[in-house]
Amino acid sequence: MPSGGSGPKATNVSFGEAAHTVHRILAANPVRPHKVTYYLEKRDEDFDRKMHEVLITYQDVNLVNDTGGSDPANRKFTVCVDEKPGIQALARTAPDLSPVPGIHPTVARDYEYKRLGTASILAGIDLHTGHIFANVERRHRSKEFIGLLEQIDAGYPPGAQIRIVLDNHSAHISKETRAWLAKHPNRFEYVHTPKHGSWLNLAECLFSKMTRAFLRHIRVASWIELKTRILAGIEAMNEAPVVFRWRKFDFANN
Repeated sequence: MPSGGSGPKATNVSFGEAAHTVHRILAANPVRPHKVTYYLEKRDEDFDRKMHEVLITYQDVNLVNDTGGSDPANRKFTVCVDEKPGIQALARTAPDLSPVPGIHPTVARDYEYKRLGTASILAGIDLHTGHIFANVERRHRSKEFIGLLEQIDAGYPPGAQIRIVLDNHSAHISKETRAWLAKHPNRFEYVHTPKHGSWLNLAECLFSKMTRAFLRHIRVASWIELKTRILAGIEAMNEAPVVFRWRKFDFANN
């Protein structure tokens, strides 16, 4: 076979040099193919309409609050409702160690733990007063959701209308729940958040506050202790209630 042709010549480039070249090219351009940024595609055809309904509800609540609280003329109250499932009841397998100067500055906790089951918080927050309605359950089926509705129902005067902002969880719209609502005509009004629009529910702010206040790093000796401590934390929050407000109403760009 003939030799001495004009084919490509071999180059002696080290891996380090090649990596440096690739890094330099990527750094000089706005494209980052080596990184992943997640997004959530809108899968609800009525996303904008539902979002506007929620925001109009919040705007209405703010107007009522700015004029003196819940509206006695319309006798309408607004509650944001949601569930926080999968809260693990974790038990220690060894005692925590207190901080020791020069050795470990924080509480030392053994990596191992024992699982004692999970709990779900079913909660609603009154957007006029900041009062929290809540149950702690092992599951969050229609039965448990109806239990929360019963608690909310008992918290307001007869004849008043209760407007509830909530998502489309199956327990919220199940046959059992609809049958219970039918026994309380004109009592409850649903305002649904759009699919994948949980950030529109102010109850998410409530759960975030619970996490920071008493759920993070929690260790218990039993599932019942977990429930007791959660309810105690909610009771403490009700002693100094905070009214959550939605502050941005840019309907054109939301």
